[in-house]
Amino acid sequence: MSKSEIKFEEILISILCDLLKDDNHVAVGAASPIPGAAALLAKEEQKQIQKRLRVTILHSLRFNNFTDGARELFDCAAQGRIDTFFLGGVQIDQEANINLVGTGQYPKLDKRFSGSFGSALMYYVVPKVILFREEHSPRTLVKKVDFISAPGVSEDNLYRPGGPKYLLTNKALFSFNKNKKRFCLEKISPSINQGEIKKITGFEYDLNSSINNFILPSKQRLNILRKIIAPMVSEFYPHFAKKIWSN
Repeated sequence: MSKSEIKFEEILISILCDLLKDDNHVAVGAASPIPGAAALLAKEEQKQIQKRLRVTILHSLRFNNFTDGARELFDCAAQGRIDTFFLGGVQIDQEANINLVGTGQYPKLDKRFSGSFGSALMYYVVPKVILFREEHSPRTLVKKVDFISAPGVSEDNLYRPGGPKYLLTNKALFSFNKNKKRFCLEKISPSINQGEIKKITGFEYDLNSSINNFILPSKQRLNILRKIIAPMVSEFYPHFAKKIWSN
């Protein structure tokens, strides 16, 4: 696979990797192959400059020192020992509220999903939460979620060291300003323009004064990703690894 054949998933992995460069401990939960690959890529690149990055991936035997499942993950986060965690959602709204429960009017939902599973705790205590949802559409990015699994912002008098910092989709990268309770568009996919982003985003957002396209991973980064990280990912996400790096 040449650089001209870059998979879009590799671009997303590279973007997430850049958001982790200042971390000491990144944790990745369930069903998160792209964040997991990004965390391992960041770990490998940090190792090459003699900086240690700890990565915890719950689905992995090699990259998970916990022996008591998610309970230890939650304890570690509550003690302030995790810098970054990833969350997604069936819906994400303009105030970074996430919905992991279902769509429709609660409790009579039109469609039910697996549930919140500790997302509210992680959202409150992890300093940098990156929201990741590949699908960018009016049904996933909404003005107001149907159910709040975890709130994006809290009252000023409530102690909350954690919260959302970024939202990445397959079309755009947003930053989040907790004081404004609002996202800001930072980067977009080369395949789309700002007008099209506005049409497929169900909430209002600010614009960075200089909005650039997604940056393609360098040749060196692609080599690390394909030769070193891909075999690691195949341990805990074999189907994803085969789909992306089988050639």
